[in-house]
Amino acid sequence: MIKCPFIGIERHRIGTDGVGVTTLVAFHGCPLRCRYCLNYQCLIAEGVRWEKTPQEVLDEVMIDNLYYLATDGGITFGGGEPAQRSVFIEEFCRIAPAEWHITMETSLNVDHEHLVRLLPCIHYYLVDIKDMNPDIYRAYTGRDNQRVIDNLRWLAEQGKCDNVTIRLPHIPEFNTPDNIAESRKKLEAMGYHDFDEFEYTTDVKGHKKTARS
Repeated sequence: MIKCPFIGIERHRIGTDGVGVTTLVAFHGCPLRCRYCLNYQCLIAEGVRWEKTPQEVLDEVMIDNLYYLATDGGITFGGGEPAQRSVFIEEFCRIAPAEWHITMETSLNVDHEHLVRLLPCIHYYLVDIKDMNPDIYRAYTGRDNQRVIDNLRWLAEQGKCDNVTIRLPHIPEFNTPDNIAESRKKLEAMGYHDFDEFEYTTDVKGHKKTARS
């Protein structure tokens, strides 16, 4: 029986996590250690609110089925890093109504096998690439971004550029407008064309807030 830890399930999100009315299902756990992490609870043991099976999650979100069907909405998997829970998502999509649109918010910094498994399941990807410059990425996340680049290229090769929004953040003290322009240029060369450019601001605790430009 597949069971995963979650930091929360948030209903009735409109215009922030995909098309129509969506429910954000947020997993615990992330391979990155971003300096301005928005969901720091996903990194600590105390952040787990519950553990659920795919059927238990489906039972909980089914209450909004009519909203999903009426608005072409559905479920957005976030976190944390949802792509590393590919087996869970695959099983959820197998038992969920086929009409639901499934979106995933991801850094793409996961083993390639997860994306291969998820390719038939995910209708839309919201990808926060942080920055394409490997030095900036490593300084901000504590990790290397080669897997991100490889996975972006692979998604483009699968014809998914029209199904991806790339989030390009302005990160105080880490990147500049020139860095962002260079990231965009590299991504456009891969075939991506839908970008969400916004600015990170920080509170006194150093956790990230976002202000879109």
